[in-house]
Amino acid sequence: MADLTPIEQVILKAMEEVGASSEEKLKTADDIMKKCNRPKGQVSNALISLVQKGVVARKAREKAAGYFIIKK
Repeated sequence: MADLTPIEQVILKAMEEVGASSEEKLKTADDIMKKCNRPKGQVSNALISLVQKGVVARKAREKAAGYFIIKK
């Protein structure tokens, strides 16, 4: 996707690698942060941006929100 920033591309690739491909397989920001080895703030900001762009969905849960890819 040409409209994604470099950090968003890194986050999306990490999400693909950890298998966050559907609502049943969602991952937390911490899971994604560990996979791509980036600071949590940077990962969180990129996830928010990806949600706004409609690439990733956020699911609020009891403890931590989960994220999964909705389109590539």
